[in-house]
Amino acid sequence: MHDHAPVRGIRDAGHRRLLATALSLTTVVMVVQIVGAILTGSLALLADAAHMFTDAAALVVALIATAIAARPADDRRTFGYQRAEVLGALVNGVVLIALSVWVAVEAVQRLLRPEAPEVQGGLMLVVAVGGLVANAVSMWLLSRAQKRNINVRGAYLEVLGDLVGSAAVIVAAVVIVTTGWAQADAVASLFIAILIVPRAIGLLREVMAVLTEGAPVGVQVAEIRRHLREADGVVDVHDVHVWQLTRGAPVFSAHVVVEDAAMADGRAARILASLQGCLADHFDVDHSTFQLEPAGHVEHDAQHA
Repeated sequence: MHDHAPVRGIRDAGHRRLLATALSLTTVVMVVQIVGAILTGSLALLADAAHMFTDAAALVVALIATAIAARPADDRRTFGYQRAEVLGALVNGVVLIALSVWVAVEAVQRLLRPEAPEVQGGLMLVVAVGGLVANAVSMWLLSRAQKRNINVRGAYLEVLGDLVGSAAVIVAAVVIVTTGWAQADAVASLFIAILIVPRAIGLLREVMAVLTEGAPVGVQVAEIRRHLREADGVVDVHDVHVWQLTRGAPVFSAHVVVEDAAMADGRAARILASLQGCLADHFDVDHSTFQLEPAGHVEHDAQHA
């Protein structure tokens, strides 16, 4: 579930088991929907399968990335392998856009045809109800853990989106069975494609923000700089950089100008610990690098800027 949640949020084995169970249910239903779409001629079932693919693919990426990210850093990859999730998410987002565009184009073509393709509404209804039940079970499994874990929360919300998609297919199937209006299948397909596109675009925007090393969403660099400047012994803070290796793994670096007396009397270690604690406690940044400088060093840098 593409939700899109931090890698570090699924280190807990219990949460990983819940997500793996939800992944299994999602995958089974997705395969059943693909087979059902072939047998019934329903584009809506195929669109809903694509919708569920968004969650299955993202969840696979998250689970694999958890294992990859656990690998230790080496001399070639000094930050480790956490970017694996980002690269997987990039592929996921591109595939989702392609699928949703294809579904939308096919749906419009079906709506414009004088005669709608034949759709077996009865079987379509059975498959859609099965998808709804599976999504409901997944939500029940994740309901308690989603209150304590942000990654599970993302999975929970994605399953909720799948539930809405399955409900749309059910409505279309009921309309086809009761009225014979087969175009309801194309209308439901468009609705599901519309559900997919914003999520895929949001995922790609987040991927680009990570790959271009932009500051994480919600991180106010000016606020961080203000906090650090208020620390005891700090004169100024400059060359501040905040980026993220992957979602939930922010990295921070800065040059910190300290009082000359602090450098002389050995307070530099305490200042460094204070700055790192400030970032961890107030801004949830665990990986930070500071270069402590006396005031004269900054003046020297300024002359050569």
